[in-house]
Formats: sequence, C-alpha cells, structure tokens
Amino acid sequence: MSSNLATKLREGTKKAHTMAENTGFIACFLKGTVEPTSYRKLVANFYFVYAAMEEEMAKHQNHPVLGPLYFAELNRKASLEQDLTYYFGQNWRDQVAPSEAAQAYVDRIHEVAATEPELLIAHLYTRYMGDLSGGQILKKIAQNAMNLSDGQGTAFYEFENISDEKAFKKNYRERLDQVPVDEATADRIVDEANDAFGMNMTMFKELEGNLIKAIGIQLFNLLTRRNRRGGTELATAE
Repeated sequence: MSSNLATKLREGTKKAHTMAENTGFIACFLKGTVEPTSYRKLVANFYFVYAAMEEEMAKHQNHPVLGPLYFAELNRKASLEQDLTYYFGQNWRDQVAPSEAAQAYVDRIHEVAATEPELLIAHLYTRYMGDLSGGQILKKIAQNAMNLSDGQGTAFYEFENISDEKAFKKNYRERLDQVPVDEATADRIVDEANDAFGMNMTMFKELEGNLIKAIGIQLFNLLTRRNRRGGTELATAE
C-alpha cells in the first residue's frame, strides 16, 4: 500500500502547477488585472465542475478509498450559486452553460467516477487544496480589481465551516497518506491530477480573448512575460 500519496501528488504535479499559473488569464489575475466578463464565465464554469465533483463524492462517500476524503465543508456548489446570482441575477440558470473545455472536464469527472473512482482523488486535490491555499488572497485580488464589496461575488473563496484552513489541509494530507491504494494506483492518481491541471489550463485559455480585448495585447504580453520570470504559487494547488 502507498503511504505517501500527498507527497507524490505535490511533487508529481509541480510542473503542471507552474504551467497553470503561467496561463495568461491566471498570470494577469495574480497581478490584479481581472476582466469582469471573463471572470464571471469562469465562475459559471467552476459551478459545473464542482457540481460534478460533489455529485460524485456524495455518491461515493462510503467508498473505502474516497470515503475518508469526503468533507461536506469543502463543497463549493452552493457558494458558486450565490456568486452566480450576484453576477447574473436570479435567473442565472437560464444564462449560464459550461464552455467546451468545462464540459470536457465535467465529462471526465463523471467518467472516472464510473470506471475508476479512486481517480476522483486527483480532481479533489487539484481544486480544493488550491482553493484553501490561495483563496483568501485571490478573493482580495478579485475584490480590488472589480470594486466588490465584502461578501459580494466572492462566496466561492469563503469556507465558512472550516475555522483553521492550515490545520484542515494538514488533516487532509494525512488522510491522503492513509488511503488504501497501491503504488500503481497512486501513480495513476498523480497522472490524473496532471490531466486535471491541463483541463483547468484549457478553461483559463478560453477566457483570454475577452481579457485581451479589455486590456490590449501589449499589456497582456507585458503581464504574462513578467510572470514567466518568477511565478507565484496560488492559482490551482497547494
């Protein structure tokens, strides 16, 4: 049995993590440039991704491998619904749909849940650990860039039922290290996590068109070129 899955995931996804941060959309976001139209499209895409993850985890909460990693307090679907109501109004459901990349991401989540549920760990890790690690900083960036009042449009970043995010992440990593998977399965989980980063990157790249129109190609190139010289570590993983 593997006893160091958390370390395997952290080490095995470092390159993909850096690549995700260097997509134009995230590079600009981390430097305080957030274009409202593309941002709300991202919120909509996240809604469909998290709804898929949380639907499958609810089904598998008694699974011998996934069960110990089921934490209802991580769920983001309801908070994303709050944000979509803020950005689109009460009839947001009639206005949002997953992009092509988001739909492929959703399809993959359902596929692995049906065929090899252990691989869902990769998707949980890629999203939730990133949300907990950089959420508060990303929230402040979004608020400043879009002039949002506290509590408006940033519910996604609020984990109201987690009082100590650092302690929670430590506990989560310990749970990861205890899941009963062999080395071969652990390696497949790492591979799936790298694929999940790739799916996130494709979603981010879809959003760059609106961003470039808003800020201009020169500023976009300047922001992204500088980012490649020295990244941050916030966007999508621990």
